[in-house]
Amino acid sequence: LIRYGYGDLEKTKAVWNRTRAAGIPFDTQWNDLDYMDKNNDFTYNKNTFKDLPKFVEEIHSAGMHYIPLIDAGISASEDSGSYLPYDEGIKQGIFVKDATSNNPFVGKVWNLVSTVWPDFTNPQTVNYYTNMLSNMHDSFAYDGAWIDMNEPSNFYNGYKNGCSHNSLDYPEYVPNVVGGVLATKTLCMNAKHYLGSHYNLHNTYGISQAVATNHALIKIRQKRPFIISRSTWVGLGHYAGHWTGDVYSSWHDMKMSIPAILSLNFYQIPMVGADICGFDGNTTAALCSRWMQLGAFYPFSRNHNSDDTIEQDPVALGDLVVQSSKNALNIRYRLLPYLYTLFFKAHKFGDTVVRPLFFEFSCDTHTYDINTQFLWGSSLMINPVLEENKSNITVYIPFGVWYDYYDLTTFLSYGKNFTLPVLPTEIPLLIRGGSILPTQKPGVTTTESRRNNFELLVALNEFGSARGELYWDDGDSINSVERNDYLWLSFVTLNMTKLSSSRMDAGTFNDEVTLQRVEIFGINAVKVVYLNDNPITFVYNFDTKNLTVFDFEVDMKQPFVFSWIFSSK
Repeated sequence: LIRYGYGDLEKTKAVWNRTRAAGIPFDTQWNDLDYMDKNNDFTYNKNTFKDLPKFVEEIHSAGMHYIPLIDAGISASEDSGSYLPYDEGIKQGIFVKDATSNNPFVGKVWNLVSTVWPDFTNPQTVNYYTNMLSNMHDSFAYDGAWIDMNEPSNFYNGYKNGCSHNSLDYPEYVPNVVGGVLATKTLCMNAKHYLGSHYNLHNTYGISQAVATNHALIKIRQKRPFIISRSTWVGLGHYAGHWTGDVYSSWHDMKMSIPAILSLNFYQIPMVGADICGFDGNTTAALCSRWMQLGAFYPFSRNHNSDDTIEQDPVALGDLVVQSSKNALNIRYRLLPYLYTLFFKAHKFGDTVVRPLFFEFSCDTHTYDINTQFLWGSSLMINPVLEENKSNITVYIPFGVWYDYYDLTTFLSYGKNFTLPVLPTEIPLLIRGGSILPTQKPGVTTTESRRNNFELLVALNEFGSARGELYWDDGDSINSVERNDYLWLSFVTLNMTKLSSSRMDAGTFNDEVTLQRVEIFGINAVKVVYLNDNPITFVYNFDTKNLTVFDFEVDMKQPFVFSWIFSSK
């Protein structure tokens, strides 16, 4: 949750508190640059944000996290000896340099007078940046970094008076950039980096900052780093996530956010999302309600808006948005084990977390141009409402058995459009037959959810079979996969006969991982259910053909088998 322009700590705390009081699940409070002293990196305003360190402690005590914005540019406006990031950067010679001198290249971003930029291709800059971020962490114990303006962005077109006429800034062929000038709102192309000219390194500036920030956060926190970057390049997803920039509060921009996040998953940047409810312009309750429903299923889910718009945190917009937010985010938090497993598979195999329908149904030509529906992995179809005042939506359902998430209504589709009723506070979701989804009872934070026992949602296909996986570790340690400190399980149901688990490999994770509930969709009536050959409590719903097994606890680190005998009636 974040807004540019809270203005002071008390307003930040008020929004944080009212969101929690409403029971809306969320993990992280952010601050935009208004927390800084004079918009300067690695500082905080000792007047308007004087109790920020205590607030961060309060956030941590609630099992939550705090992330500040960090701009790419460093202020060159302060008196000598008064601003360590600039003084130390000058001393070490790590700023991007002017083409004709050894002086730093000077432009302007948010700082009072002038801005310089760290050269992240210089090997010394990693240590410089680690020290600056460490000093800031000593001031307030932030949990991640939001790196912004790192295209790099500049309020000037190069220098204040533009760039000199040279072959790099004015080449023979120029792409379709604003004004036809390569340095528009960025650095001059002939500015000097350690590894060469800005012309050759411009597009990699953001990822080079992400690499340095990733290294620094690991060293400072001794935990997995969490970074969101505005600028991207090939390979960024290994170091950071991304948000899609300053989108507008409109139904069109909400709709277009879907192909945006799908495309970035193609590019191996799975942790991605758009500013929920829009950044620029005033949202409405109707728009924000539907956008909160959609945004709960962005891999990176954050509500963010500008300082010259109305407040758009859910509570500020009223009961409709609050209820939509709670409903959708409770489902997200229930499905966190499934989502976490998808991120593991993205890490290990390069899988997408969100994906278009044609990834799973490549032989169905009807799926090729669908970008208003999408999938989490192979098993959950998200069908957002993208227009105002809708009481139903038409969605394409590919071949197979599908189950409505809410009422377990079964769809047997041969590949056709279905019209689904929609409620104002719910987003239509379908579970694909043949899937097994690991879940947990949702808490209001991930910290709380992780303490809860596990459940399995087993959605049988037309053959009575289903498969699924769970990856689990402590959520924070560095290199858990590489150190084999994890649990990776496979679940399978074949021919509607039994449900069994097995380990995918020899991970050594030893924390408690307890299963206490199983739901099986699309199963015929049963008269007895066994867990490892022992009878167990169950309920069967004849209307939905749903079997619920409960009142047990199983250590998931050990293999287990559920079996059943069908009723003769």
